[in-house]
Amino acid sequence: MASGDVQSDESLYPIAVLIDELRNEDVQLRLNSIKKLSTIALALGVERTRSELIPFLTDTIYDEDEVLLALAEQLGTFTQLVGGESYVHVLLPPLESLAQVEETIVRDKAVESLRTLAPQHSTTDLETYFVPTVKRLAQGDWFTSRTSASGLI
Repeated sequence: MASGDVQSDESLYPIAVLIDELRNEDVQLRLNSIKKLSTIALALGVERTRSELIPFLTDTIYDEDEVLLALAEQLGTFTQLVGGESYVHVLLPPLESLAQVEETIVRDKAVESLRTLAPQHSTTDLETYFVPTVKRLAQGDWFTSRTSASGLI
């Protein structure tokens, strides 16, 4: 292995630790890792953030309210980390899930992030991705999703 490869491996070690902490049983470690999510995304690059990190986060929405709140807040600032406005729609699935949780403060933060991301969509992407997200929330079985939808209309 070349010395450049060793340096690269060493520089990725802290990122691997943060990613492992996202899966840790300790809530505080998960929370700390969520708060450093932008660092993880920067290290992964936009392609891997879109194809790996965002789907992973979407699949792990079942967590403590404190962790979910931090996640909802972080995702609202992720536009550049997923490749800019052309890819902002990839942030909708995890935020849609967060907008349906029982805890009001988490839902409110998810709605706030969705409202931040809405104007970053092109007209076509609004119609293709954002409006269907709002419709799914509005037609949800539980009041939680319908309440969130009303905050987006």
